[in-house]
Amino acid sequence: MYDYYIYFTEKIMDKRIYENCLNALKEELLPAMGCTEPIAVAYAAALARDTLGMLPTTVEIAVSGNILKNVKSVVVPNTGGLRGVVSATAAGIALGVAENKLEVLANVNDSCKDKILNYLNATQFTVSQSTSECIFDISIKAINGENYSLVRITGHHTNIVRIEKNGKIILNKVEDEKTENESVTENIFSVSDIIDFADCVKIEDIKSVIERQIEYNWAIAQEGLKNDYGANVGKILLKSFGDNVHNRAKAMAAAGSDARMNGCSMPVVIVSGSGNQGMTASLPVIVYAKHLNASNEQLLRALVVSDLITIHLKKGIGRLSAYCGAVSAGAGAGAGICYLYGGKKKEVSHTIVNALAIDSGIICDGAKSSCAAKIASAVEAGLLGMEMYKNGSQFYGGDGIVVKGVENTINNVGDLARNGMRQTDEEIIRLMIKSLN
Repeated sequence: MYDYYIYFTEKIMDKRIYENCLNALKEELLPAMGCTEPIAVAYAAALARDTLGMLPTTVEIAVSGNILKNVKSVVVPNTGGLRGVVSATAAGIALGVAENKLEVLANVNDSCKDKILNYLNATQFTVSQSTSECIFDISIKAINGENYSLVRITGHHTNIVRIEKNGKIILNKVEDEKTENESVTENIFSVSDIIDFADCVKIEDIKSVIERQIEYNWAIAQEGLKNDYGANVGKILLKSFGDNVHNRAKAMAAAGSDARMNGCSMPVVIVSGSGNQGMTASLPVIVYAKHLNASNEQLLRALVVSDLITIHLKKGIGRLSAYCGAVSAGAGAGAGICYLYGGKKKEVSHTIVNALAIDSGIICDGAKSSCAAKIASAVEAGLLGMEMYKNGSQFYGGDGIVVKGVENTINNVGDLARNGMRQTDEEIIRLMIKSLN
């Protein structure tokens, strides 16, 4: 892409790192409507219908435990309040537009929602837990008479690895199936690299992708504050604790999640495969930029910091786990706000470490209304992490999982989430499946 090196404060930024940071933003900051796990199910279902060439009368669904967990309690958008794997599948088959991918249900309107319910009631669905080792695994088999089609997604939300029809293999990418750390991009950058990139990136290289994030995520947060969604965490924060910038940063992020987890059809820009993480990483930074009267360029560079820190933290954890992804995004938001205040590598690094020391350990028990409250807590940790260092206070190596060096602490968090919380994840999934019976 680039045939030059980026010069910054008398140092050379390798073009590979520049390109990798830029590619990470372009590949991770994608528009999506609704919680991304049920939308991925609907996408696979719509593609299975298209492959079959007719409406299936029987549908066999096999998904990994983490997909079951993240789809069980969240409202599928544009379905009139339906929840769960079967509802997402039915919506995708009945009305989904597969070519729209993570906006597969964007074209559904009030006049045709009854088609989803009618199809749901007229079709036989079976749901089973995938036997593969893939944490992110969705398989939809659509059957009509002697004809069938099968679509499988693994690794991340749009990664189709298998399509077949009546025994004929149309697509087979078994080599792309990964069991643990499923990331779109190769994340070969550090916190230090991220700050260098944010300082020197050409604004035209990031302008369109970041400004779309600002537009989409701000709009759904405003919607969450305007109308009643779920537990109304964003509204309650403002009503109970005031409209100061610190509280407003938490409230806006929570309000976006209130709306998104409870069926709002407005799109968001995701980060690391998650709309909640995308809103957590962006909305508090936008609130602080407005408060500080920051220029548009300053805001764009600060969001680069927040987004890339979130992506970097999630790399070692994986797309789905028992570790709440909002914690990573809250640390990213704290880092971005620290950057807005003029913080550089040292200040940003300590903000991240402090935030991770505070909130690491919040569990992910699926997408649902309470995600908004967890987001508020994660943003609070990010803000407190920044304020601690501004006031000469910090957590040191040896304080719990904190070790000397921000990258070492990030590695510890990744080990904790990916390995240490594996059994926790299995128990969460067991409890949630038990509640379905």
